[in-house]
Amino acid sequence: MSWEPVIGLEVHARLLTQTKIFCGCSTAFGAPPNTHVCPVCLGYPGALPVLNRKAVDLAMRVALATGCEIHPQSVFARKNYFYPDLPKGYQISQFDRPLATNGSVEIGGKTIRIHRIHMEEDAGKLLHDAAVTRVDLNRAGTPLVEIVSEPDIRSSEEAAAYFSRLRQILMFVDACDGNMEEGSLRCDANVSVHRSGEPLGTRTEVKNVNSFRYVARAIEHEIERQISVLESGGAIVQETRLYDPAADETRPMRSKEEAHDYRYFPEPDLLTLEVDEAWVGSVRAVLPPLPSARSKRYQSEWNIPAIDADAIVATRELAEYFEATAEASGQPRLAANWVRNEVLRVLNDRRIDLSDYVVTPEMLAKLIGLVESGAIGGKSAKEVFEEMSTTGDAPALIVERRGLAQISDPSAIRVAAERVLEANRVQAEQYRAGKAQVFGFLVGQLMKETRGKAKADLANEILRELLDRA
Repeated sequence: MSWEPVIGLEVHARLLTQTKIFCGCSTAFGAPPNTHVCPVCLGYPGALPVLNRKAVDLAMRVALATGCEIHPQSVFARKNYFYPDLPKGYQISQFDRPLATNGSVEIGGKTIRIHRIHMEEDAGKLLHDAAVTRVDLNRAGTPLVEIVSEPDIRSSEEAAAYFSRLRQILMFVDACDGNMEEGSLRCDANVSVHRSGEPLGTRTEVKNVNSFRYVARAIEHEIERQISVLESGGAIVQETRLYDPAADETRPMRSKEEAHDYRYFPEPDLLTLEVDEAWVGSVRAVLPPLPSARSKRYQSEWNIPAIDADAIVATRELAEYFEATAEASGQPRLAANWVRNEVLRVLNDRRIDLSDYVVTPEMLAKLIGLVESGAIGGKSAKEVFEEMSTTGDAPALIVERRGLAQISDPSAIRVAAERVLEANRVQAEQYRAGKAQVFGFLVGQLMKETRGKAKADLANEILRELLDRA
């Protein structure tokens, strides 16, 4: 019997608040170490936490966007453990009464259920070098949501796809910036293997993986490791492991804790969090259309291919850029083609964000209009687009400056066609003798003669007319 992996992910997302979850310290990234701290986030005796309402708003956005049930009451608890970057000696989190439960995320036609979403504070950060370990507590107390999936994932590829879709949703609802390099989004993977039809195996946890590729590789390695141990007669130990990208392997970190090891108890300094329908409704009212809904609308209303629609909703900014271009041009399918193939190419090649891109949706719509009106041809449009992307100049100005206006005067095209046929008598006679494929060569010569400016359909029509007349 074959081995079957069983995988669940715990995704930690840093919420986009300006201040920490229980105090007024800044959450801005990159400040000098230990400058965004105060008695509350440093855990000084007598300092009392006060819950950040904005953090609750953003956590509810995540819950609503993933179809979770938000509970009218949830409770913060103390999760006790001792580590150098945890100044209080405990983390304020939610345990048996979380903010929300029972959601789901779709990936490739499969539903991954979400068990719970709860709020908590982040710990600090340890900075290691050869001689010492330093502690930076700027991050301590920044607000997080932890999104815990059910063990519905069956492969490393599914895990990476689910993690990626969650990141997309979090960014669409402006709850998290999704910046993995800065630690805004991290993932713990719970992995076990078992023979099909047999009870589930012992799971291990791979801790703090911060890229889609590393999540897939870490899980793949852990699956292979567990199968190897079991097939050699060994037993899997329940433990927490770390993934080493350089060696492409997981390594033991510590034995896996259970809930009783953390000695959870309700946080005595915080009241029960009460969320009424009015509060939930106000959060629901500001949710933007989600990526899956936008993609389906593009396909049904504008007949855009699914592969293009899915690419366009990669980010909320790109989707809104496309929609503005489609509305301004009145040509949604052409707008989709330009955005997916040209705009994304420039952004990727230049490694810039859409916010730094000089071509506005209105400018791109005007370029599409020039092509549709016959003012310029497709080849010239690509040249104009490249210059627009560099200079930010209007497309009409570039067309005029570079003399790229399309020739649509039949008499001018006829004169050029006659010159081409005179210079290529052999090929013209071959066409007249029935060698139809020669026509493409003659069209190419006509476009070369007009420097690509001849209107294509008119050029073909006039060229055939001259060839048939003789």
